Amino acid sequence: MVSFIVVARNADKYLPDLFSDILAQDYPKDNLELLLVDSCSQDKSKEIMEEFAADHPNLMVKVLNNQGKILASGWNVALAEARGDIILRVDAHSRIPDDFLSSNVRRILAGEQIVGGPVISKSPRGLWGNLLSLAEKSKFGGGVAAFRNLGPSRYIDTLAYAAYHRKVFEAVGGYDERLVRSEDNEIHYRMKQAGFKFFFDPAIRSFHIPRSSLGGLLKQKYGNGLWIGLTMGIQPRCFVMRHFTPAIFVGAAILAFILGVGWSFWPPLVLLGTLYGLAAFVFTVVAMTQAPSKVKPFCIFLPAIFLLMHLTYGVGTLIGLMRAPYFRWRNRVYKLPWPIKSGK
Repeated sequence: MVSFIVVARNADKYLPDLFSDILAQDYPKDNLELLLVDSCSQDKSKEIMEEFAADHPNLMVKVLNNQGKILASGWNVALAEARGDIILRVDAHSRIPDDFLSSNVRRILAGEQIVGGPVISKSPRGLWGNLLSLAEKSKFGGGVAAFRNLGPSRYIDTLAYAAYHRKVFEAVGGYDERLVRSEDNEIHYRMKQAGFKFFFDPAIRSFHIPRSSLGGLLKQKYGNGLWIGLTMGIQPRCFVMRHFTPAIFVGAAILAFILGVGWSFWPPLVLLGTLYGLAAFVFTVVAMTQAPSKVKPFCIFLPAIFLLMHLTYGVGTLIGLMRAPYFRWRNRVYKLPWPIKSGK
């Protein structure tokens, strides 16, 4: 059996499309259970989940409550109910092709323990949504991780929207509920330490729907950066250098600015600005080649969007790093949840 998990909070605009994708799967429905977790939504998310369950009595659907509201506690709620030998999770803001489930299952049955494929940013409707999607997909904007790009089948450092054999969670436990974000980074580190590998299959494609407003995107980037910094106080070895590149850029810019204002030594700031500008220009040109014709003229705004994304992410990380020692002290007594125990 496959346990398919969706954890959502205030996602009523996205759930109907995702549920349609689930119904269209070519995987046998009698070997599938759906665990739909509502995280105290203030919109109609839970109502949509309950209606879906009621409208499809032939499916095994459970609607669960996540009082902790965050993703980590939501995953743990679902894991505690999961009966499948294969556990698969996607975000509410995602779309999946009709062979998504069967492709994941095929790889697990072939002997892999953790599998997944490329997560492709799907442009939201509207001009602005398309522009922000281009910024997110760009390697300069954040699309550096291996799972965000195509390539041959291989083992990589992490995956999103992955399928796991049940014994993975039996071995490493559940998600760390101290972490509002970065919970994936932390648990994936534990999985790697336990000897599990992340297998990337380019045929297992899924789609992520990014934020459609600049404010929403920047808020997300700041939060991601903040929790990278805070998580360093819990498990500093679960990140790689790419996670800190924006913080290094912001730190270098602050130092160069201080040198200029305090000692009238401007070359470092000029050099940093020039290099950043050249990089932004090159990646803007690359993005223009991928943009729909109606969006191309507005790509002139991409350098500014790149800069705002990097600044908010970098500032968030630096603030998180400063707060990390206290965060670690405040959470020094903690027992990791173990929702799936061996033999359950």
